[in-house]
Amino acid sequence: MDLQLYTVTINLGPRSYPVYIGENLLDEAGRLCRKASLNGHAALVTDTKVGALYCKQVLEALTNSGFKASVHLVNAGELSKSFEVVATLCEDFARHGVDRQSFVVALGGGVVGDLAGFAAAVYNRGVPVIQIPTTIMAQVDSSIGGKTGVNLSAGKNLVGAFHQPLAVIADTNTLRTLGRREWNEGFAEVIKYGVIREKRILSELRNGAQSIPDLVRRCVEIKGSFVAGDERETTGSRALLNFGHTLGHAIEAVAGYGTFLHGEAVALGMIAAAHVSAKRSGLPEEDIKEIETAIKLFDLPTELPCELSRSKILERVFADKKFIDGKIRFVVTPKLGCALLADNVTIEDLESGLRAIEPPQT
Repeated sequence: MDLQLYTVTINLGPRSYPVYIGENLLDEAGRLCRKASLNGHAALVTDTKVGALYCKQVLEALTNSGFKASVHLVNAGELSKSFEVVATLCEDFARHGVDRQSFVVALGGGVVGDLAGFAAAVYNRGVPVIQIPTTIMAQVDSSIGGKTGVNLSAGKNLVGAFHQPLAVIADTNTLRTLGRREWNEGFAEVIKYGVIREKRILSELRNGAQSIPDLVRRCVEIKGSFVAGDERETTGSRALLNFGHTLGHAIEAVAGYGTFLHGEAVALGMIAAAHVSAKRSGLPEEDIKEIETAIKLFDLPTELPCELSRSKILERVFADKKFIDGKIRFVVTPKLGCALLADNVTIEDLESGLRAIEPPQT
């Protein structure tokens, strides 16, 4: 095993699980599945892009550890997060003899993790899942915490299930094959952790000297602390992880899934949320500028395209899961390093936030 391996435990009582972070972990996938007490058929779900890079390596790791394994390919991209693709996956599982003693291995970015995790949650009323995230976005965020789901035309992730993995295997070597755009978008979630919990992350990103495995570890620890305290979002503390996501999800949907990468839409949502925070929780102007500086550092968008309808974005907000009992569950930050769930945010505040990310008029 690589000497730089980190192991972070997500503490959920009997559902606790390890997150392994480091280099050269794909070759250890079979051994780590055995360590999770798995013995059955491994259904390896990946997409056409990631599969071409890493499927053979993971398949060999599984079979070398004595697992019978099958490969289940989906198209790359957000459009695969649909009921139709889940149905196709489950039918494919059945054809390959996947049963209740089997398990799913999700190899890919956030789309594959969400999709394969949801299929695992519903197939045979639930089979175990191992997450092997291959993007920064997935390694620091979406593979952790058990949220799985698919999109509806009405909004993102409106159908899903909490289905915790038995383990997460984050091989940071896989990040080397990311395109520049995919690399950059993952840092939207890293920036979010700096805003809501650990301000120092923002200054370290500016300095550019951080170790990627160590940065992933720290982000996983932050997310793990939120998940451990509020696994199913019953107390509201886990909802703080949604900073920038309420408007971000709406922007992503209105633009059309695939137009913006998830992190790109979240970046826009975070700038808008920062301006809402200034009004509703007193976020200083210099903190807004620090958030914007971090976002620009990774070439993430800071302005809405002119053709996107602001009224349609607001309509999407009301279709979002975060709009409950006639109130907007909107995350604000009074200062960098902390966040709270505000109940006094109005539609006018959201309109003002959107105006803050409109391109300057010429």
